[in-house]
Amino acid sequence: MGHWLVIDLEATTEEGGWPLEDMEIIEIGASLVSSGGHEVDHFQRFVRPLRRPHLTAFCRGLTHIDQTKIDAASPLSNVWPQFERWLSGHQPRLTGWASWGDYDRRQLEQDWQCQELTSYLSLIPHLNLKRRFAEARQLPRPVGLNRALQLAGLQFSGQQHRALNDARNTARLLPLILPL
Repeated sequence: MGHWLVIDLEATTEEGGWPLEDMEIIEIGASLVSSGGHEVDHFQRFVRPLRRPHLTAFCRGLTHIDQTKIDAASPLSNVWPQFERWLSGHQPRLTGWASWGDYDRRQLEQDWQCQELTSYLSLIPHLNLKRRFAEARQLPRPVGLNRALQLAGLQFSGQQHRALNDARNTARLLPLILPL
């Protein structure tokens, strides 16, 4: 059996939210999970946004990401090749990648296109685990990650709205959604 990669992104935003095209990635978190549902490896980096490099007070409060971490970070054009190098060692066993909802996939695709980046992820299947969880549990509509964990009898582990913590918590639901 192969591994699944669970990705979560944090991005620039303001209270009430911004349209996807106005958002930029500020943190990438990825948890590589074995067929048994255990983390095999992980990746986490902060990313400096290009258009709006100063985080809004709302964004800082939501993510608990300090402006100094963003100021010291590299832009996505430098961070993404680091991610691809990390991922290359896992490609032979990688079945696909997943995220909680479709936002992360859409944000990545937008940023890859805008910055002329390529990714191995575009060649393998993506699963919207938020939708799959709702289908598996026969819920009337998809729920947030924290609520899904509660429904599964689990508690959120770590700080919410931090990319690696969110990816790891999402990965905990993977065995309940997919036959791993």
